[in-house]
Amino acid sequence: MELKLAGLRALVTGSSSGIGEAIAKLLALEGVAVVVHGRREQELQRVTNEIIETKGTAVYVRGDLTFEDEATEVATKALKAFGGIDILINNAGTYPMQEWSNATPKDWLDMFNCNVISMVRMINAIVGQMKERGWGRIIQISSIAGTNPRASTPHYSASKSANINLSVSLAKELAETGITVNSVSPGPILTPGLIKLVYQLAQERGWGNNWSEIEPRAVKEVLPTLVGRFGRPEEVAALVTFLCSPHANFITGTNYRIDGGRSGSVN
Repeated sequence: MELKLAGLRALVTGSSSGIGEAIAKLLALEGVAVVVHGRREQELQRVTNEIIETKGTAVYVRGDLTFEDEATEVATKALKAFGGIDILINNAGTYPMQEWSNATPKDWLDMFNCNVISMVRMINAIVGQMKERGWGRIIQISSIAGTNPRASTPHYSASKSANINLSVSLAKELAETGITVNSVSPGPILTPGLIKLVYQLAQERGWGNNWSEIEPRAVKEVLPTLVGRFGRPEEVAALVTFLCSPHANFITGTNYRIDGGRSGSVN
């Protein structure tokens, strides 16, 4: 399928690693000019260079979206880089391992600032010029924790629910403007963070060091999915890239789970 994305311009926040990196790279392969964003200079340079090496078009901007002035600077530089942004992927966020017993009210505030308000900052800065052109894509990367919260990481789950909620509200606000707004909710995806966590579990439980043996055990005993494995960042990127395309013009205000059937829900 020809996705008809060539010539468009995207900002992917939090794209110096993991799911964001995979999204940025796949969009670039489809001909999108990509602004890579993150906080680690070395990783930003790596991802940008790897895109350019595959004949893609990319620049990077560095900044912490939890601060108003830095978020404004990121948006300004992103808009200037290619003369506008057609696609905004709000992916930047955090996943601290804190439970109800040790997550303070300040931890909750910090979580919402990082995982929710940072997205609002980017939306407010980018959406105006999308309206002027009458076309755009805004996608929030949420999590299945947003619809299936756990007792652990309560503030993370609540923030991911807010991502889904704001996407629906914004889709209604932008009705008939040519801009669609959706959220994507991954389940267990093999990002660097999850890989590190699984290897720690393997060491604690004596599973050895062979990933081909570790992954099936981790899936069976800790994070079960119906397909018997964890997802890959590239699989999330494929879904996001389709939602960015003109083929998805009739899809808005929707949350897409990509979790290998882990949620076990009809909606």
